Amino acid sequence: MTAQPANLGSAIESVVRDAVADVGFDLESLEEVRIGQRWLIRVIVDSDAGVGLDDIAAVSRAVSLALDQRDELMAGPYTLEVTSPGVDRPLTHPRHWRRNRLRLVRAALVAGGELIGRIGDCDDDGVTLLASGALRRVRYTELSRAVVEVEFRHPPATELAALDGASRQDWEER
Repeated sequence: MTAQPANLGSAIESVVRDAVADVGFDLESLEEVRIGQRWLIRVIVDSDAGVGLDDIAAVSRAVSLALDQRDELMAGPYTLEVTSPGVDRPLTHPRHWRRNRLRLVRAALVAGGELIGRIGDCDDDGVTLLASGALRRVRYTELSRAVVEVEFRHPPATELAALDGASRQDWEER
């Protein structure tokens, strides 16, 4: 497997990013890989409202049309794969934290150790976590890695209430 030349990859990224934005989504990741005679273009998208199957289809149509209109970018046939981020995706941008408000997160600290807590308010600098029964403000620069934990039960109402009066209904709408 070989990757596209750097300058061609950035041109493809620009076209894909614009097509994704035109249908209302954020481009989270783009990968171009040569497999035999074909290119695999893997696109990962997300939005504040989440991503459903109809959304994936709309993004796929938009990206395919945009790439087809720029034949010079693709040397030969390609396969387009569009998906949403998996549950194990690290939270690396403030928007990731915002989209996962009220969910449980496991976060490794730069200084060592880890926090497990429920995500509260987020801004561009950091996040409020409800960890061990107390609210704690953490700057993103203090975190080395954070991943949402899969939960099989509703969180306790007391935890949701501690995060600015968030209700069980707010959590269920996530």
